[in-house]
Amino acid sequence: MNRKIRMGMVGGGPGSFIGGAHRRAANLDGKIELVAGCFSRDPAKGAITGAELFLDPERVYTDYKTMFEKEAQREDKIDLVSIVTPNAAHFEVAMAALDAGFDVICDKPMTTSLEQAKALADKVHSTGRLFALTHNYTAYPMVRQAKQMIADGVLGDIRKIVVEYPQGWLADAVTDDNKQGKWRTDPALAGISCCMGDIGSHAENLAEFITGLEITELCADLTSFVPGRTLDDDGSVLLKFNNGARGILFASQIAVGEENALRIRIYGTKNALEWAQEDPETLTMRSNTGARQVMRRNWAGAGAAWSRLPAGHPEGFFEAFGNLYTDIANAIAARADGVEYTTSYPTVDDGVRGVAFIENVVKSSKTASKWIKFEV
Repeated sequence: MNRKIRMGMVGGGPGSFIGGAHRRAANLDGKIELVAGCFSRDPAKGAITGAELFLDPERVYTDYKTMFEKEAQREDKIDLVSIVTPNAAHFEVAMAALDAGFDVICDKPMTTSLEQAKALADKVHSTGRLFALTHNYTAYPMVRQAKQMIADGVLGDIRKIVVEYPQGWLADAVTDDNKQGKWRTDPALAGISCCMGDIGSHAENLAEFITGLEITELCADLTSFVPGRTLDDDGSVLLKFNNGARGILFASQIAVGEENALRIRIYGTKNALEWAQEDPETLTMRSNTGARQVMRRNWAGAGAAWSRLPAGHPEGFFEAFGNLYTDIANAIAARADGVEYTTSYPTVDDGVRGVAFIENVVKSSKTASKWIKFEV
């Protein structure tokens, strides 16, 4: 392509953390340009965001359906729709975007029900559009380094996977000024789960992404610790994988003092790997037969293919998000140029598994027997 990918955004108005993260990520490598948006259900708030971003007022819309209709008629129409709304709106916005002929990049979880997720996957496959899900932790360079090492057999056969994601920001009742906490704890906006839907799904996706394995059975225990809260704010899950490996996943948003402590350890027959989101530049490998090996991003080639800066110049959250946006920009460009491109971003099928994970965890937590087959 001889131009930037033109993007429209749905959601991400005043007070949105994730909307700003998406915009910075999309702009990071200079391949995507935000040209249109429906940023809020409140037209006044949407206009404020559009003005702050110096967008043409004619391309700042009051509802997403109007945006898709009018953009589809433009010669310089958008190519890509970024969906950064609360969970409950993902499905209807994504379906409308696909029907209008646009590619989609969507926040997770993809939908609030497995039925919706499957319908959305069918739509993606039938339209042939591109669909990326922003499990941004899969795009950290050292996470992709770990995935490559496992695919190359460095760990041997995988036996044990331990993944944890503790946060402390919802340890108390949510106040009215906490916009992010309000919608995440509201079943009408978040769906059937708060903690597992919000961050447990990241842990599930990370475990399957790095190892290439799939969960086949699970046993879950969910709790709502904060009085009056209807959705879970803490959970623990035992896992079985399709190669016979066992796993432990825990996620909590009432872990006082924790910030964003996503961490994974993977144990094979030869070696073990460990990565932590709060120290993302480091990937550690251990064994019983040699010294511990500490790999650093873009040093001696580790993670170099997914890095922008030399070693010692930290890359983090925005850069990982940027890798996903660059992945889908490259895929759009490759399609336009008629060349093959192997995608490395999470797809709509990963989104289906993520929603299935949430539903299976909630189901298991409510049963007396606990262990259930992972049904998709």
